[in-house]
Amino acid sequence: MLRGRAAIKRLVLETLGWLLVVGGIAALILPGPGLLMLFGGLAILSQQYDWAERRMRPVEWRAKKAAAESVQTWPRIVLSVMAAAVIAAFGVLWLVQPQPPSWWPIDDKWWLPGGWPTGITLGASAAIALVLLVYSFRKYRGRKPDEVAEEARSGGAS
Repeated sequence: MLRGRAAIKRLVLETLGWLLVVGGIAALILPGPGLLMLFGGLAILSQQYDWAERRMRPVEWRAKKAAAESVQTWPRIVLSVMAAAVIAAFGVLWLVQPQPPSWWPIDDKWWLPGGWPTGITLGASAAIALVLLVYSFRKYRGRKPDEVAEEARSGGAS
């Protein structure tokens, strides 16, 4: 019975990993957190495949360095919060779907294309950005970005 559970767990994790990778690639073009989904998919697949782990490690240390850099100054933090708020506002706009304004120069079907799925994706992206900003602030504020990257590169806990 234990073997069956392990096989089911592996199948579920691999399916989830591949769905995140494919969804992440699609979200690189479409609205959404493409890089985050891609990284999450690779993280899951890296538990089973060496090739995925080799591709994930450089992304991990670069992401941790960028996270540390993003919270080093108050202007960066404030701009990041404002950017997330703007993205959330656009998500609300897409969810509400107001009528096109009178000054809209092209066909009405091009006003807020994508409908509610785009609004939900924008809202989720803003929420993820804020959660990651809080996480980065708590974990990396005051630490040198190069030290954070080196720690991640060497495999230390950061």
